[in-house]
Amino acid sequence: MMRIAQVAPLYESVPPRLYGGTERVVSYLTEELVRQGHYVTLFASGDSITSARLWPICPRALRLQGGSAAPLAPLAHHLMMVERVIQEADEFDVVHFHLDYLPFSQIRRQETAALTTLHGRLDIPDLFPLFREFDDMHLVSISDAQRRPMPWVDWLATVHHGLPESLYPAQLQEGKYLAFLGRISPEKRVDRAIEIAARVGMPLRIAAKIDPADQAYFDKEIRRLLDRPGVEFIGEIGEHEKAEFLGNASALLFPIDWPEPFGLVMIEAMACGTPVIAFRQGSVPEIIEGGRTGYIVDTVEQAAEAARNIHLIDRRLCRARFEQRFSARQMCKQYVRAYQGVMRGTERAAANRRVPFALLPEGLVAEELPADAIAQD
Repeated sequence: MMRIAQVAPLYESVPPRLYGGTERVVSYLTEELVRQGHYVTLFASGDSITSARLWPICPRALRLQGGSAAPLAPLAHHLMMVERVIQEADEFDVVHFHLDYLPFSQIRRQETAALTTLHGRLDIPDLFPLFREFDDMHLVSISDAQRRPMPWVDWLATVHHGLPESLYPAQLQEGKYLAFLGRISPEKRVDRAIEIAARVGMPLRIAAKIDPADQAYFDKEIRRLLDRPGVEFIGEIGEHEKAEFLGNASALLFPIDWPEPFGLVMIEAMACGTPVIAFRQGSVPEIIEGGRTGYIVDTVEQAAEAARNIHLIDRRLCRARFEQRFSARQMCKQYVRAYQGVMRGTERAAANRRVPFALLPEGLVAEELPADAIAQD
């Protein structure tokens, strides 16, 4: 059994109360690692709920503190967490960061096995010089599509997200409405979802978060569309509400217009037995099997036609493919393999570290050291 540190972002609790993809995945992974007998320490906000040992960095999720009188400094909290993790690194066999590039400088300066899962998009030119400098970091992608802009880095593996198999029950009876779940933002294209539903004459239910950064977009572009017949805007929902929302839908619409790194809502729908109609962007072709667990489309017209034919998708197969490909158990298995690989690499690096002959302790002869541990002239 391994001693593992999981280091989560502090914006949401683990698991999050409402929206929060990264923190949700960290929770699923942490709980599955504990269930399998590993000793796990979770560095997260103090309002997190876990069966692992919780090391709280701030009293509660930073997003929940946003309305407080005192202004927040999120970077300060995260830098403090990285420092705490590094100070305690000797306690762990492996440290698993979920903070993107923030801990890279510290990782480079310590000997504990460490890896980072990147959860965001990587097709941003400003990132390239940074990742070229830190090309010695051990990285995990959440889809093959995510890693394509940076082929030069040390990719350990692609590990798709997974959910506990008991989280959502399958609803095998076809629903009566189309569903949109996620964030309202330009790249998520809820306007496409509204147009698709209108073309096929089906109700559309929208459960979505509006970030402050997207409020102006919502007010200018989306608010007026919500008055259309058949459109129901529910707002942000939590995990306990998703089973009913997704399970009772005929299909989930995923009409994205950006290189989505993963798209957790797609496998949430599949877990409920609900097929997905998704635009061909980012990770979509890796997650959705066209004609089996949904339809992959390129236009609104194709999406409307897919919605008309959604009854041809076997909801039992959607659930079965979720269990085979996207369970927390399967995700955990792949991460454990990655941990073991990093630990072996760290051990080899330590064993091959050369010791100058002049610095050998008195009385120790060269024959007592591995051949590759002796400095060469």
